[in-house]
Amino acid sequence: MMDLHKMKLPGQKKSSVLLGLSLDGGKLEGVVLKRVDGALQIQQTFTAMLTLDPLASDPQLVGREIRNHLDAAEVRVRHCVFALPLKWALTTQTKLPELAEADVAGFLQIEAERGFHADAATLMTGVSRFKTASGVYATQVGIPRNHITTIEAVLRAAGLRPESFSPGITVLQPPKNETVLTLLIGESNVSVQITGAFGVVMLRTLENAVENEGGRRTLNSGMIARELRITFAQLEEGMRNSLKMARVFGSRDLAQQLADEIQLRFEAMDIEAEVFSKFNAGEFGVGIPAEAPVTTAFAIAARVLSGQGTRFEFLPPRVSAFQELTAKYATGKLRKAGAVAAGILLLVMGVFLIQQIQLWRLRSQWSDMKSKVGELDQMQANIRQYRPWFDESHRTLSILRQLTSAFPEDGVVSAKTIEIRDVNAVSCTGVARDNQSWLQTYGRLQKVPNVADLKVDRIQGKAPVQFTFDFHWVEGGANAN
Repeated sequence: MMDLHKMKLPGQKKSSVLLGLSLDGGKLEGVVLKRVDGALQIQQTFTAMLTLDPLASDPQLVGREIRNHLDAAEVRVRHCVFALPLKWALTTQTKLPELAEADVAGFLQIEAERGFHADAATLMTGVSRFKTASGVYATQVGIPRNHITTIEAVLRAAGLRPESFSPGITVLQPPKNETVLTLLIGESNVSVQITGAFGVVMLRTLENAVENEGGRRTLNSGMIARELRITFAQLEEGMRNSLKMARVFGSRDLAQQLADEIQLRFEAMDIEAEVFSKFNAGEFGVGIPAEAPVTTAFAIAARVLSGQGTRFEFLPPRVSAFQELTAKYATGKLRKAGAVAAGILLLVMGVFLIQQIQLWRLRSQWSDMKSKVGELDQMQANIRQYRPWFDESHRTLSILRQLTSAFPEDGVVSAKTIEIRDVNAVSCTGVARDNQSWLQTYGRLQKVPNVADLKVDRIQGKAPVQFTFDFHWVEGGANAN
């Protein structure tokens, strides 16, 4: 089958000049990069404050406002790449079982429907895999499709042609073998990324981590430290022990303050925190200016122009009318196409004939064994019907009783769903009024003798806190075997 996305139009070539854009709240940053003889040159940079919300306002109006800012900065480049705000993203993580590669996509689709707190059909998703001592994991990132189509409409209304959409923090620090904590200080939040084993392990946004006091921006250090402890607790032990490097991106003063706080508060983990103020010469595989700004706008443009590309790509594929016509008539004259189609039709009819003969033979075999199969089905039905009457453990009731005992009676922590699979695999989602209440409940569950392999799958929000945890129920206690 012809892949329309890989077809090239006559005369089509890769852009050598790109406008990199990033959006943080209402702050729009841009940089124009040009590739010349294996090196990148900065043509223009600009910063502007938008008065309209790109997601809530009319795309035509927002596009016009951006066009006005581009004209004021004398930016004439049309091809652009856009660093998406991380706060738009939802994430879920899954351990991959041993599957054929062809079956992995279907498995991840099912896990996305379970893991995302939104209809998976309304999201555009990207996947990053990484391998640890305990197996292979996949981090899925989903961004609402409506956000993507809206920002694309805004950019096109501004007279721009988007070529790439990717979360900004992922282009600042792409995954390598070493485990790295990356922090990006924004206008009102801090984006968090943990990479390792050549994959993205974790992504999250700490909202309200940056406060504005009388026009002066300050860090909510206590909240940041608390949320980082929760994040570290969700890491596999081997990954957590290998986390020795933290890189902080953002304004110099706040970045240095956050780096100092991390080294002080996580001294026991021996994390070395540094303020990332300059890209390494070989970061992008091509030459870059010494004064290159350490911004997501520069990073995404540099990744695309250098050919490295992005880890996650959310730009919807587009097929032009010319590509559709080329694909339709690429085999030559219509007469030749008709002959090929007739041959295919005869082949399909032959396949169906062979299939029909096999069905006749199978029906004959079935008629001989139908009565015996009916007897076996009835026996199986009786076994399923009466098996619970001979189970003296009342396992389901025991599980529910222990869960009820672990949750506080005042209702500050409540369960939304409880799922029991394969008799002893338990998954619970719920809501806690605050993080302290959730941690107390989690601690009580850890003390239950029958609870084994207790792990947290997801923590989201502060007040309230949304959570999901899994465990295995072991009759006689976790050390019974």
